[in-house]
Amino acid sequence: MTPVSGSEAGASASVTSLPEPVVRVSGLVKRFGDRAVLDGLDLEIRRGEFVALLGRSGSGKSTLLRALAGLEPVSGGELDVRGTVSVAFQEPRLVPWKRVAANVALGLDDPDPIVAAAAALTEVGLLGHRDAWPLTLSGGEAQRVSLARALVRKPGLLLLDEPFSALDALTRITVHRLVLDLWARHRPGVLLVTHDVDEALLLADRVLVLEDGRIAHQSTVGLDRPRHRDHPELIELRTVLLDRLGVTVEGTS
Repeated sequence: MTPVSGSEAGASASVTSLPEPVVRVSGLVKRFGDRAVLDGLDLEIRRGEFVALLGRSGSGKSTLLRALAGLEPVSGGELDVRGTVSVAFQEPRLVPWKRVAANVALGLDDPDPIVAAAAALTEVGLLGHRDAWPLTLSGGEAQRVSLARALVRKPGLLLLDEPFSALDALTRITVHRLVLDLWARHRPGVLLVTHDVDEALLLADRVLVLEDGRIAHQSTVGLDRPRHRDHPELIELRTVLLDRLGVTVEGTS
């Protein structure tokens, strides 16, 4: 038997201890007519990993997310998603004629869905609003209900389709902190689609850039959370990512 060096043994142990992938995508293709929006895309996301996806408008970010959610048929390639998938969209998409708790429990396969919904609302700080109507909620509150509805299903994969883009700056900071707290507690794999480079760097373990239907760039963010946007490493990564997106430091493209 060939001896294994200490460094090789450590690397082997490290590999075997990695969490299992919740997403494996290989050679994924999605066409709309003659146009290939996704063209041979490869992607892997592991349980407990927070991944952000950047790209120019029309690059296929939301198409990829919808394919992972099973909402968009693909044209080719392999797509393997393990476990339950939940989605929080840009708009909270609450049913206006159902109260908050009923919105969270909607379609939930649980012996007591209202109790489960109450527990999820407690986690997002909205148990006191369980009997409220959606139209009485602020934008931040409605998005927190959307997060509760996604997490009550105990997903292995949580898909976030620009859920913070309509929030004001202060509310966005609060919801960012909430999402990180919920992610740390439940440890799903997360894919966040966003146009905001700073948001991606503050939240994610890996930041991907989608270009020409494929993952064209990946930046790994090794800093502990909470992060500060003026940290030298984030400043450097921001410059790299903006360059990949075709934006200069001065803001012209």
